[in-house]
Amino acid sequence: MGWCTLRNTVPFGLGEDMCTGRSFKPSCCKAQKTLEFIPINLHTQRMRVTCPRKTDAFYDVVTVGAPAAHYQGFKCGGLQRLLSRYEAEKKSFSTAYQCIYYSPEHTAKAQEVLSTVSLLQPLITGLADRLLQAAQEHSSPGLRDALKNLSDKTEQFVHTLKDELVKSALLALHAARPGYVSKNQQQPPVQGGQHQGHILQGTDQTPSPVQGLPGHSPATSITDGPAGCNHVEGLQSTTRGEGVPLKHQDSIPHHKEYDEEEWDRVWANVAKCLNCVIAMVDKLQEEDNSSQEAVPEQQLADVIISHKPGDWREQLCPLVTRLKECVMEVVDKAKRAMTFVLLQEAACSIPQGFLLQQRRDVVFSQALAALACGFVMRLYAGMQDQGFLRQLHLVGLVAQFESLLSTYSEEIGMLEDMEVGISDLHRVLFQITEAKSDDLSDLQPLVCGRRDHFTVEVPLPRLVFQTLPEEIKEGKPLRVFPVLFNVGINEQQTIAERFGDISLQERINQRNFETLEAYYKSLREKVPLECLPCFQTQTDIKDLLETLGQNVVTKKRKNVEILWIAGTICRRLNGIRFTSCKSAKDRTSMSVTLEQCALLRDEHQLSKDFFIRALDCMRREGCRIENVQKNIRCRKYAFNMLQLMAFPKCYRPPEGTYGKVDS
Repeated sequence: MGWCTLRNTVPFGLGEDMCTGRSFKPSCCKAQKTLEFIPINLHTQRMRVTCPRKTDAFYDVVTVGAPAAHYQGFKCGGLQRLLSRYEAEKKSFSTAYQCIYYSPEHTAKAQEVLSTVSLLQPLITGLADRLLQAAQEHSSPGLRDALKNLSDKTEQFVHTLKDELVKSALLALHAARPGYVSKNQQQPPVQGGQHQGHILQGTDQTPSPVQGLPGHSPATSITDGPAGCNHVEGLQSTTRGEGVPLKHQDSIPHHKEYDEEEWDRVWANVAKCLNCVIAMVDKLQEEDNSSQEAVPEQQLADVIISHKPGDWREQLCPLVTRLKECVMEVVDKAKRAMTFVLLQEAACSIPQGFLLQQRRDVVFSQALAALACGFVMRLYAGMQDQGFLRQLHLVGLVAQFESLLSTYSEEIGMLEDMEVGISDLHRVLFQITEAKSDDLSDLQPLVCGRRDHFTVEVPLPRLVFQTLPEEIKEGKPLRVFPVLFNVGINEQQTIAERFGDISLQERINQRNFETLEAYYKSLREKVPLECLPCFQTQTDIKDLLETLGQNVVTKKRKNVEILWIAGTICRRLNGIRFTSCKSAKDRTSMSVTLEQCALLRDEHQLSKDFFIRALDCMRREGCRIENVQKNIRCRKYAFNMLQLMAFPKCYRPPEGTYGKVDS
């Protein structure tokens, strides 16, 4: 089946299933090709606790099978191992075929620069035209507003291009052309002072042109600013040498000489031109203010004559035009440089690269679907909590994924897939919008963007949307901080701990602990801790993080305390909880029910004498055993007695609820 056919038939079939059949992918279909982009056994689970003397409490968790490419298999490992091997092979491939190797970080940066520049350039042009319109109307407030917006966008534009990758890519692009000669190579040796003076003459502000922008320097001199506008570097500074005959003709321009400082000058010209515009606006407004002060009648006529309505536009137009020309030249060079980076990456890509990208897309789409589900659920649950909404738009939410996969056999490949998929979620932003209507079809989340940056638009009913803070209603992007903690608990993990390697699990836990710790530090700086939910347990979050850090570095077999503490911290931070195993059916059920009973014990005075009875009851009856029934049409967990002997005791189901069944 071709890709185009698959792309057209799968959404149609899924639409039919949503309307007529079950709307989840059961665990028995995890290796089905046409469903590989859909998460396995994705469900939301809510425990509601009622008490006559207290307000009802709700505890949510999202259960989902580990995001992994089950159809493609794990014979050669998962994404983490495959990507490392691929980068090594790509380096050798680039050497053999004379390509330039760029790391994944460089290609991602190139895509980001292209996207941002394409967005900002038309905005800057439009704001520059608005500035001229305000000058035409002789409107001081309009002029100030337009200048502020223009300065902000131009500053963002300059910061985006403040990256050595652009400069180095331009040099590499020129070096790749036939007959390339570097200007620095062509010049004969001269006295050090003379050579440096020649270069500095055109790059006196090159190291940090942003320092000349508003907010980066003292007030701009009104009298000196416009006078300095004549010293902006020329837009075409590349010099070309005499042509050298080549052995063949082609259509590539033959740049014999390339000035490596050219990009610095062109880039700095944008900031210089903006400074000229700012200085001219300040001068015009100062003159306008002085003309309105009391003056002798003889001078008043001269003032009126000297300030015709069109004067402001006439004086600003050349400077604004030069600014737009500089921006256009920078955009042209940046686009050529970043496109060159992406083309080199494509040229160096070995054939397996496309299959690897598809695998990454499969894993990411599963993780993204689960994240969107959890975000919407958490948003509706916290709609009346002003502290939560404040945290949401000031910092963002932590999304904590708990994994019970082992680091042995196929499951180590699943964990390698899951690690990359969860890490890729940091590129996702959420945006709250007002739905067109209250129909279910208009309330579905919408994903837009591309691989390097996704935005999930979450429509809310009009009445609900109106209750949100202004920052969220205005469309402020909302961040999510994904973290993953894994502890294997089955018999395969026993083998891995005794005879295998658990370094992957240790590295994942250590790295994500650091992410969680950094999130808490940021939260504490921006949001009062009073905004966080209150729990009966008085342990401070800082102490919990310290305990988690100690457990992460402790060499202990099946240290499930890591999962317990991480889950507790997540709930204390208003986070989104996810629990996963291979199919989110058996081990996940044991973990979710254990967490629920622990919450009843710690927060709602469940007696220790009834803890085990409540735990067995939740595993024997209720939504978890129903989930098993939905997946395999049998009310038994897929465990046997020998397997359960290797499980921690609190993760073992009651007698009669397990047996040898398909998983």
